[in-house]
Amino acid sequence: MEVRGGHIVALHSRRTFEDNRKLVYPPEMDFLSRARLRSDSAASGASTSSSSSSRMLLRQKLAQLLSRIDDMSSEDEAGEEMSRTLDDAFQLCSRFAPPTHAFRLHMVTWNVATAEPPDDVTSLLQLDVQPPTDLYVIGLQEVCATPVRFISDLIVEDSWSHVFMDTLAPRGFVKVASVRMQGLLLLVFAKQSHLPYIRDIHSTYTRTGIFGYWGNKGAVSVRFSFYGHKVCFLNCHLAAHMNHALQRVDEFEHILETQEFDTDDARRVLDHKSVKHREKEPPPRLVFWFGDLNFRIADHGLHFLRSSINGGRLNLLWGKDQLLTMKTKEAFLQEFEEGPLNFKPTYKFSRNSDAYDLGGKKRKPAWTDRILWRVKPKNPPSEDDDDKLSTATDDSLDEYPLVINQDKYTSDMSYGVSDHKPVMASFSLELRKHFDTPLVHVSPEGIWSADQDALLNYTVQEDFLSSTWDWIGLYKVGFKSSSDYETFVWVREDELPETDEVIQISVDKDDIPLLGGQYVLGYYSTNMQSIIGLSANFQILESKRAVMEGLVPENINGLTK
Repeated sequence: MEVRGGHIVALHSRRTFEDNRKLVYPPEMDFLSRARLRSDSAASGASTSSSSSSRMLLRQKLAQLLSRIDDMSSEDEAGEEMSRTLDDAFQLCSRFAPPTHAFRLHMVTWNVATAEPPDDVTSLLQLDVQPPTDLYVIGLQEVCATPVRFISDLIVEDSWSHVFMDTLAPRGFVKVASVRMQGLLLLVFAKQSHLPYIRDIHSTYTRTGIFGYWGNKGAVSVRFSFYGHKVCFLNCHLAAHMNHALQRVDEFEHILETQEFDTDDARRVLDHKSVKHREKEPPPRLVFWFGDLNFRIADHGLHFLRSSINGGRLNLLWGKDQLLTMKTKEAFLQEFEEGPLNFKPTYKFSRNSDAYDLGGKKRKPAWTDRILWRVKPKNPPSEDDDDKLSTATDDSLDEYPLVINQDKYTSDMSYGVSDHKPVMASFSLELRKHFDTPLVHVSPEGIWSADQDALLNYTVQEDFLSSTWDWIGLYKVGFKSSSDYETFVWVREDELPETDEVIQISVDKDDIPLLGGQYVLGYYSTNMQSIIGLSANFQILESKRAVMEGLVPENINGLTK
């Protein structure tokens, strides 16, 4: 037992901590968290100084090039000097520019129409494609949200989250974020190796149903930093029906202008001109807008729609697609890109069929389910901008480039549990990492077994906003989320560590699994809402107590008893 923040706490096993999880990192108990910002490390300062000097040298070379062009009197002399100066500049570029890295993102949007998930989602997730995926982002709409079902889903994971976690966890993917508003659900999964580099996770939601008071329509969002690049995912379900195209645009603009994240920096999804104050940090550089956006195909009759779809002449319908039409009229929509609609309209189908439902209300087929993206443009500084801030922003875009390419944009007609077909998109992200070292190094010490207390070490490798409510979890390899631990221990309580200081923590043998297996330790930051340090996989030995308690057969002289 320990006393922390005026409360009595203990080292909990997974069973007891599930019942008391709010004691660890509840937002409403932030006043209990004794956190402070460490001083900057010398290493980070040296790195910043080096990159700044490299940019200065490059600018000097380019300035020399321009000045020499003005001073040259002959073409031969000018050509020779230009060539020499350009060579120097290019050598500086190659010398100081670190390599970029490629990542693969797979996204899914699906209005599931209150249905239960299918048994197999392998095709939906494109699990066997090459190169392998690094991030999965799944946005669902109309997940069953009856009062009883919704309350039960708040206590335990909903069935859709379960099927995706059960499918992805054995392949080394961990759920890093989720947010739900009634029937809207957004899930983010990442390869285990990326966890220490996904930081500052925040989520929020906006209601637009019944004048903003009901959450059957609206948006749920997740924002985080991926290797230092801010990324935001916005899963929307907008107003239905053919004649509400303008309302859909208004709803999306309202979401962008009003949705805020609970953080001190970059609170909004986009940097709007209507926002009078300047954020301390720029908004997310890469934004994905997706979901059941509900835009329809206007004007064309049902017969023309059917013949165009059946004949594979989908391009004949693009000119009357409401979203494509609205993009020609609304400047803020033009900032979002979308791949070509080379797949059949995904609404409305008869359930368990690949045939359109043309009976009853005779709804026309439409591309209601979409995935778009926006990369923050490099804007020229305005008169009101602070020169220093604008320069720093431009330098960041130059020094840490991010390039996105869409590799696939399609739907999967094999899934029939809903009247919508799921839409998938795969992207290649090429970026330069802002960092590639975990904030915290954590590792097991010595032999681990339930027969004796165990030791672990952790070291803060870079300054960050730490807390005495941070904890280190013991996870079985293949774990599903940060809360899927076997046990956990608090970090050192009496004082926060200095950079590079090695801290040793003891783990009670009663909290260590009796059966052997492969495990990993993860340092969880309550302020960043993510695992920021991960050990290598290590073996926990099978304990003698497991044999004594009959959990495993006893082996005597090679014979099991």
